[in-house]
Amino acid sequence: MKMKQIRLFGMYDAFRTAIETGKTDHYTLDQFISMLVEAESDDRQNRRISRSIGNAHFPYPASVENIIFDPQRNIDQNSILRLAEGAYITRCENMLITGSTGVGKSYLATALGYQACTDGKRVMYFNATKMFSKLKMAKADGSYLKELAKIERQHLVIIDDFGLQALDGQNRMTLMEIIEDRHNKASVIITSQLPVNKWYDIIGEKTIADAILDRLIHQAHRIELKGESMRKKRVRKTENF
Repeated sequence: MKMKQIRLFGMYDAFRTAIETGKTDHYTLDQFISMLVEAESDDRQNRRISRSIGNAHFPYPASVENIIFDPQRNIDQNSILRLAEGAYITRCENMLITGSTGVGKSYLATALGYQACTDGKRVMYFNATKMFSKLKMAKADGSYLKELAKIERQHLVIIDDFGLQALDGQNRMTLMEIIEDRHNKASVIITSQLPVNKWYDIIGEKTIADAILDRLIHQAHRIELKGESMRKKRVRKTENF
C-alpha cells in the first residue's frame, strides 16, 4: 500500500478500517478525503506527543486530571489548572514545588510536564542527583557542552528531588550554567523537600547561591505541598481492602 510506503500511517489505518467495515458508501468523495486527512493529522499529532513524552524521560505517567485536590494538601485546583494551560512556559517563568517526602511533589511536576508535552513543548525530566552525576561524567568524556546545549533547547526542564545532598564545586557551577542559560528564555520546575530558604546552604558559596536563586525565584510560582504522605495513604487503603 503506497500510503504506508510514504508514511501516511493514519490515513492508511482509516482507509483500511473504512474498507473493512464497509463504511465507504456512507461518505461523499469530499467527505471521504476529508476523513482521511483528518485521521492522518490526528495520527501525526499523537505520534509527536508520544515522541515528546519519550524524549522527556519521565519516571512514570502522570496527568493533571489525576491530581488529588485536597485542601489539606495546600493545592488550589484553579491555580494548578491555570498553570497547566502553560502560560508560565510562554512567559519563561519558573516553578518551585516544596514539601516533605511523599506529599506528591514529583507527581505534580511530572503531570505538568506531561501536559506541556501534549501542548507541543519540549520537556526534559531529571532526578537532581542523577543529573549532576550524568553531567559530571559528560565533563570527563568531553560531551558536557553537547549535554548543556540539549538542556538549553528545552522549553521546560524539571529537576526533581533537589537538595538531597549539598553541591560540590563542580555541581554548583553546573547548576549555575543551567539556570543562567534558561534565565528569561525558558522555564524550570524544581522540586525539593527543603524550603527554598534552605537552598542557600545546599548550593554553598554565597555569591553563586545568590546568583542562582535570584534567577530562579524572580517571578517564580511557589507551591508548598502539605499533609500526610500520599504513599502512606495508599498503603493504608490497600491494607484495608
